[in-house]
Amino acid sequence: MTDTGTHKRRLIEGRPALIVIDIQQSAFVEKEVRSIPHMPDYAERVARTRFAIDRAREAGIPIVFIQEIHRADLVDFGRELDGSEDIHCLDNNPETALAKEVIDFRDGDYLVQKRRYSAFYGTDLEILLRGLGADTLLLTGGLTDVCVHYTFVDGHQGDYFCRVIEDCVAGSGQEAHEAALRAMEYLQTGARRSLDEVLAAMESYGLSAAAAAE
Repeated sequence: MTDTGTHKRRLIEGRPALIVIDIQQSAFVEKEVRSIPHMPDYAERVARTRFAIDRAREAGIPIVFIQEIHRADLVDFGRELDGSEDIHCLDNNPETALAKEVIDFRDGDYLVQKRRYSAFYGTDLEILLRGLGADTLLLTGGLTDVCVHYTFVDGHQGDYFCRVIEDCVAGSGQEAHEAALRAMEYLQTGARRSLDEVLAAMESYGLSAAAAAE
């Protein structure tokens, strides 16, 4: 039997950052057919991220918003259209914009645009996180089995403590969603966390930081 208990860490190790992945207008538009499959309660699940965003602002935890976006001439898709996904997130489509009202995106907030699934690949996310002094990444958004998973893996390989707020992520389908959560938990014991757990940890972090500053 494999003993994983000794590897469990605190929810927040060192300094945290909240990484909000691809919560864009398209998730909140009613459609019969989508270019990317969504599990039935996708919009409801990712919208819960607002609770984490509000608490992060209160606690002084930096928030990094991620946006998938592609050029309208399709030149930067690469192999992304070889699977189940159709053309999506074009820069000339209003639905590609962040769902700013849902996630309370503000002028001056950190925004990282990406052309691939991982928020690390070909972006300045790593430079930003180092500048912020981040140690723990709290991941929300979609898709659980694609962009969240690949960002988690790259964060893990970059030696960040990675946590996924499982109430606030949604996948292409229920089975794929659950499989991705299990895969992330495999990489870091305690990676799967509930929204309530994360909100409590954020509040505690904020109080400790405020006390240290006095």
